Amino acid sequence: MTADAVVSVDSNRIHYLEAGAETDPTVVLLHGGIIDAAGVTWSPVIERLATDYHVLAPDLLGYGASDVAPGSCSIERHATVVGDFLAELGLDGVTLVGHSMGGGIAIQLALDRPALVGTLVPIDAYGLGSTLPNGGLSYLLARVQTFNRLSIALFRRSRRFTRASLGGIVHDLDSLPADAVDAVYEEVQRPTAGVAFRRFREAEVSREGYRTVFVDRFGEVSVPTRFAHGAHDELFPVEWAQRAADRVPDGSLRVFDDCAHWAPRENPDAVADHIRSAVAGV
Repeated sequence: MTADAVVSVDSNRIHYLEAGAETDPTVVLLHGGIIDAAGVTWSPVIERLATDYHVLAPDLLGYGASDVAPGSCSIERHATVVGDFLAELGLDGVTLVGHSMGGGIAIQLALDRPALVGTLVPIDAYGLGSTLPNGGLSYLLARVQTFNRLSIALFRRSRRFTRASLGGIVHDLDSLPADAVDAVYEEVQRPTAGVAFRRFREAEVSREGYRTVFVDRFGEVSVPTRFAHGAHDELFPVEWAQRAADRVPDGSLRVFDDCAHWAPRENPDAVADHIRSAVAGV
């Protein structure tokens, strides 16, 4: 049974999902950006992990049912909030799993406050390279936020359009479960949908590329790090993940051959199995 809970972090309400036993090991799941929340990306994985672990999945600041706070939504700020979230709950040494933007947040936290992280599991993670997937167009979209607002308006009006848009992050749209589309379509109905992601792009996207890049800091990662990546990810190339795994002192990489950028929804069995292996220290 998955329960909803709320904790106050720096005067902001952070909503989170909690499942499984209330004892160690604890697995914390961080979702991605755009239109996302804990339940959108992680619901099927939570179900698979909750039989054996204490599982927490927060809605990041500005996403889902968490508060939208003024100011930047940079990776650094998100990492500070997640670290304070863990500290508020009295947790340390967790298995910290992050998908996409959440992967970048997880890496940042492992570098900034390593005592909070026992094992790091970045999946299709942000922060592994600087090149924008569509070059100047990505920069333009980040600067002219009207495009994002228009897209969200279209998502809200049409489940069919929402489904079609997911073709850019999955390898086989026809095999994507209907409940994954429903989760995104439901999330985009929130009045605040897209606000935090627009602030993220303002903070993280420059004309030269992504601002947060950990390539020169991989050697500083002091915890076991089990990267995973979709073979067909067109946003962040799998080669970036291989480079990261090669440079992190205790790093490894698992490639999901049937996935693009949304592995937790494309193949939740494989993702859950990978997390289990990371918890076991394999």
